[in-house]
Amino acid sequence: MDSNDYYNQYASIYFENTVDLDVSHLMEPFISYLDEGSSVLDLGCGSGRDSLTFLNMGYDVTALDGSEEMCSLASIHTDLDVLHMQFEDLDFEEVFDGIWACASLVHIEKEELPSIIQKISKALNPGGVFYMSVHKGDFEGIRHQRYFSEYKEEELQKVLRKFPELKIQDIWTTDDVRQKSDGQEWLNLLIQKEF
Repeated sequence: MDSNDYYNQYASIYFENTVDLDVSHLMEPFISYLDEGSSVLDLGCGSGRDSLTFLNMGYDVTALDGSEEMCSLASIHTDLDVLHMQFEDLDFEEVFDGIWACASLVHIEKEELPSIIQKISKALNPGGVFYMSVHKGDFEGIRHQRYFSEYKEEELQKVLRKFPELKIQDIWTTDDVRQKSDGQEWLNLLIQKEF
């Protein structure tokens, strides 16, 4: 079972467990870089929780997920047409002022991350901002029926050095907002594309 199969099978449970989580403390640094009405891509939108928040803030939101079932639930929740697309199929050119990848890039194999970041960079407008969060650690492989990649701060800095147009504005660690998280920590990155 790959990660998308997992989310297709357990979509309603995952939706219920994540739709009401409060991640406003993560959004604040991201939205500080956005102007009113900015275009935002919610990359791996899951339940659509964050898409709806961005919509309610007045942003022009595009929501996307790799799981067809999650797309359906997010579409109902947000009233948006949620794009069913895999990260590797991203093909936008300077469309978005902000790209939000909250807990979604955790399921990509480490060797694939640079090519996904290249697509993200291409999709960002000059001066655009990109937020991502990944598990902190050194594990890579199948856990709980899904593929997970954990990172150390230095690993991500090394990957991002391959993209001179992208500048890390901030890196910080947070605890998991879910009650049952087994002490999992998250690395959060705020990255800006040069003007």
